[in-house]
Amino acid sequence: MTPAAADPLALPRSARLVAWGNAVLAGAASLDEAAAEVVAGDDLHRVRAADDVPVGLAGLDDGEVGLTLALGTLRAAGVTGLRLVLPAPGDAAGLPGPPAFNAPAVLAGEAVLTDGGARPVGLVPDVQALGSSGTAVRWGAYAVAAPRVGDLPPLAEAERELAGAVRAATELLSRLDVARSDPAALAEVARAREGAGDGLAPGYPARAHRVMAQARLVLAVAAIARRSPGGAATAGEAAARLGALAPLDRAGRRAVAAACNAVLEPARD
Repeated sequence: MTPAAADPLALPRSARLVAWGNAVLAGAASLDEAAAEVVAGDDLHRVRAADDVPVGLAGLDDGEVGLTLALGTLRAAGVTGLRLVLPAPGDAAGLPGPPAFNAPAVLAGEAVLTDGGARPVGLVPDVQALGSSGTAVRWGAYAVAAPRVGDLPPLAEAERELAGAVRAATELLSRLDVARSDPAALAEVARAREGAGDGLAPGYPARAHRVMAQARLVLAVAAIARRSPGGAATAGEAAARLGALAPLDRAGRRAVAAACNAVLEPARD
């Protein structure tokens, strides 16, 4: 299994599936439109029960199906929403278990959980090379425990966490000069600032769009900074840079998840 995105600007495939799957479930997008948006630059996406262990949904237990049929199957089964989880080694917040699902989700760095329906289902993408330049994504469907909603912050809290992490990291990263003497890193940062966007589907609130765009930019800059030696001249400075980037990365991941999950939050007066 391969982590989803080498490009620091790429939106995780699970985020695309959650955003456009929720648009389908809300009646804001068609099945075909959503499937096309999720597949994006890949060649194909297929869904089936992971390791041939039934999840209790006929469309997924009977063999490999395309995204259009898979989304239709979830809707017909009474699923009312999809949730995004972006785990990392040492940070499994939001993963409900069992270990047979959590382990591949952490390895992939992403997963989708269903809300509603008779039984919760988790989906994990396995990204594979297809020929010399293509990409195939096979989503493994797992029977999982109920989503651990309280493990992840709501949108407003995630936005505050992200702002705090940015403030805490800015001074140190500026002092250590993240991209000095690395023109390629400087160019990537400029591209991130110009093109992060948000990637959300119709039906999301304005705040979710704003938080998603900020979080994607933060994650892109953190990824670029992690690869670049910058102005850190000593091993201690390099370790300090990585230490500053870790909470930034965590806050960015939590904010992306909160933005994608925003449509599932209770309405506020």
